[in-house]
Amino acid sequence: MNMTDEVCAHVAAADYAILDDFTVGRVKTRVLDAVGVIAAGVHAPRCDDLFNLLKSYGTAPQSTAFFRGELMGAPQAAMVNSFAMRSYDFEAIEAENENRKSSAAHISGTTVPTAFAAAERVHASGREFLTALVVGDDVAARLGAASGFDVYGGWDNTNTINGLGATVVAGKLGGLNEQELNNALGLSLNMLGGSMDNINYKTLAFKLPMALAARNAIFSADFAARGMTATHDAIGGKKGYFFLFCGEKQQPELLCKDLGRVFYGDVVIKPWSACRATHPSIDAVMQIVGAHDIDPEEVAHVTVHATPRTAQGFVGQPFEMGEDPQVSGAFSIIYTAAVAIAYRCVRPEYMNREAMEDPALQRLIGKIEIAPSLPSDEYQTAEADIVMADGTAYHARCDVPKGDIYQSPMSEEEVLDKFYRNIEFSQTLSREDADRVVQAVSRLEELDDVRELTQFMK
Repeated sequence: MNMTDEVCAHVAAADYAILDDFTVGRVKTRVLDAVGVIAAGVHAPRCDDLFNLLKSYGTAPQSTAFFRGELMGAPQAAMVNSFAMRSYDFEAIEAENENRKSSAAHISGTTVPTAFAAAERVHASGREFLTALVVGDDVAARLGAASGFDVYGGWDNTNTINGLGATVVAGKLGGLNEQELNNALGLSLNMLGGSMDNINYKTLAFKLPMALAARNAIFSADFAARGMTATHDAIGGKKGYFFLFCGEKQQPELLCKDLGRVFYGDVVIKPWSACRATHPSIDAVMQIVGAHDIDPEEVAHVTVHATPRTAQGFVGQPFEMGEDPQVSGAFSIIYTAAVAIAYRCVRPEYMNREAMEDPALQRLIGKIEIAPSLPSDEYQTAEADIVMADGTAYHARCDVPKGDIYQSPMSEEEVLDKFYRNIEFSQTLSREDADRVVQAVSRLEELDDVRELTQFMK
C-alpha cells in the first residue's frame, strides 16, 4: 500500500463517529469564521468581476454563491466563495501538526467553500459535511507540516496542500470509493501550483491559487467519479507531490503518522485582516496604545523591530498604495502598524484607497520605520517603540500574536464579535439572520441537510 492508498483508505472509511468533541468544536469555529470572512469579502476588488465571468460561461444551479442570491455549478460556487474569503487575508491559518507545532498555511479558505459547495448539491447532512471537512483539513495540514514549506521559497501552498485536501473533501462528499479517491488526487496533482510573486508584487492574483484549488478539487472528484484514471500515488509517487514541490526539509513520514487518531487543521483564527507576518507588530503596537491612550497626532516616531527575514520580506517593504491598495495594505507592517495606532484595530474597512489617503494616517505612516534587529531564529515576534512629541517613550514586545488556539486564543466572545462585525461591514445579513447562522453552525451535527445553514447565505 503506497502513501496515497493509505490516505484514501482512511478517508473512505471515515465517519462522524471517529470525531472527538474537541475536533468538532474547532471545525465549527472555523466554519463560522469562514462565513463571516466570505461576507466581508463578497464585494471586495474583482470579486464581482469573477462572479460575472463565471456566470457568463453558463453553469448548472447546484450550489450557492454566498450572499449573491444565485446558484451556480458547484466548482464555480466554491471558486467564487473562496476568492471572496481570501480577499482581506482574514481567514483561518497555520497548519497544525504533532506537539502543537504549526506551519504557514491557509487551508480553510479552500476547504470550507469546497465543503459547502459539494455538500449543498447532494443535500449532505451536517454530520457528513463535518466529517468531510475534518478529514480534508487534516490531510491538508499534514501535507503542510510534511512538506517543509517555506513562505519565501517561491511556490504558494494555498494551491498545493489546499488542492489535495479539498479534493479529499469533495471526494468524500461525492461518495467516492478508495480507487476513485486515488484517481481524484491524481487528477488534482495536475492542477497544483501558484507563485508567491502574486504577493511580492502586491497584486490581486494572490487570491487566485486558493480559489482555483477549490474549483479544481470538485472537478477532480467529479471526473474521477466518472471513471477517469490518473497516477496511482499522487502524494508519494516518483513524480508526485513530495517530489515536485518539496525540498530537503520535507518529512513525508508525518503525513500518515497517527492518521485517523489525531485530526489537524488551521489553528489560528485571525483577529486582524492582514498577513500573519504583520500581526506581531500590530499586537506590540496595540499593547502600547491600549495601555497609554496614545494620541496619534502626538506620535513623533515609531520603530517596529522584526527579524531580518521579516524586515526584508514582502511585509517589510516601504509602503506604497500601488494599483491594488487592498493588497498593499494587508501585506505591510508599516501600514498596519499605522492603522493599529490610529484606530486600535486592523479591519477590512481600512484596506482601501480612501482610508489610505487620509492625511492624518499618511502623516503617521511617514513616522514609522522597520528595524531588522531581532534574533534571526525567532518566529512571529516583534517589538515596538513609540516616541511621543514630548519625548515620552513606550516599548512593547509580542512573543505570540493573538489568535493561536493553544498559545494566545481568541475567546468565544471575540470570535463572535469578529463574525458580527464582518456581517455588519458587508451589509449582507440582518442581525436576526446572523444570529440564525450562529445557531445553525452551533448545531451542525444535528442538521439533516446543510442547506438549513446555507439558506441564510443566499
